[in-house]
Amino acid sequence: MADLSARVLELVASGQASSRTEIATLLGAAPSTVSHVVAQLLAHGLLAEEGTDVSTGGRPRKVLRIGGADEYAVAADVGGGHARIGVVRPGGALESVANVPFALADGPTAGLQRLAGMLERLADEQGRAGLRGVGLSLPGPVDVEAGVVDLPSRMPGWNGFPVASWLTERFGLPAVVDNDANCMAAGEQSVQDPSRRQTITIKAGSAIGAGIVIDGRLYRGSTGSAGDITHVRIDAAGDTPCSCGNTGCLETVASGAALVRILSNAGVAVESTADVVRLASDAHPEATRAVRLAGRYLGEVLAANVNFFNPDAVYLGGILSTLDPFIAAVRSQLYESCHPLMTQHLAIEPVSLGADAGLVGAGQFALQRGLTASLEELSAPIPQSAVRKRNVRV
Repeated sequence: MADLSARVLELVASGQASSRTEIATLLGAAPSTVSHVVAQLLAHGLLAEEGTDVSTGGRPRKVLRIGGADEYAVAADVGGGHARIGVVRPGGALESVANVPFALADGPTAGLQRLAGMLERLADEQGRAGLRGVGLSLPGPVDVEAGVVDLPSRMPGWNGFPVASWLTERFGLPAVVDNDANCMAAGEQSVQDPSRRQTITIKAGSAIGAGIVIDGRLYRGSTGSAGDITHVRIDAAGDTPCSCGNTGCLETVASGAALVRILSNAGVAVESTADVVRLASDAHPEATRAVRLAGRYLGEVLAANVNFFNPDAVYLGGILSTLDPFIAAVRSQLYESCHPLMTQHLAIEPVSLGADAGLVGAGQFALQRGLTASLEELSAPIPQSAVRKRNVRV
């Protein structure tokens, strides 16, 4: 029952469900069971009911929300040279969003000290009473259970650092750390059509990652590395060395870092992925051609995954996904390489949340962890010493 309660909280906090009927449908649970769980969560103040939803017939439905109207999480979506920070409310509403400098190369201690200070200022502005957790999205592999970065190729000094524990000690609240593609996938799932239960979300920026959603929930795999398509071998890459130590990976021909290298070698003045995007947006011939090829190569690797997984949707995020030639090349390659049954109803589109998808996902993870912690406290047995004290007559 505790697991079911946690799932109900997760669905309401993420905005995927706001009524008992929706919860029962998404979980495939009996309406009577869901009503019992919701009643318990209402009694404990973890959920609240207000107003009525638009009814399609019969009695109007009460709308469920997270118990405290002022509850929120602070979160950050970290990139190589910047971070996007903000306040995340239940359902994914954002407040006080800002881009701030952040250098991964400075290492975890110095970087987290500065980032925590900025998040604390956001919490002070909102009022600490409503803060339920801290969420962090990082551009590298993450062991979510341990809360540590696991063998990152572009994060010197971060390997094995206890990021979640560090944040928990600093804030005195639950902290969640996950990789950027997973956070983007979770954030996008919370606002998309709930009938799309099987999805792949791509983050195409300086590197490439994927977040996988199965039956409406993020799938991390046995070691938390599911979706690491950036290191899939591709013929077009030949023997080009990759940051992982191998050769011929997708990252070496389709990532933002690869485009910078390729265009620089061709004599085009670019220093960052943002420079590539700026040139391609201005229809620069070499940049546009390179971006189209990158989309095609990504589509080749994605086609194998789509044929295997048969998702409802492929969402494209990250800075490269802001370019129409990139999106068009991915879509074209998928239609060319996938079996018609796989693309018959497949949605292939940019993430609807844009640059905020990862931030929303990190914040939702933090809210859910905070609510689960509250649920565990309520479910914990009363110590015998406390029982004896209650029974003492004065």
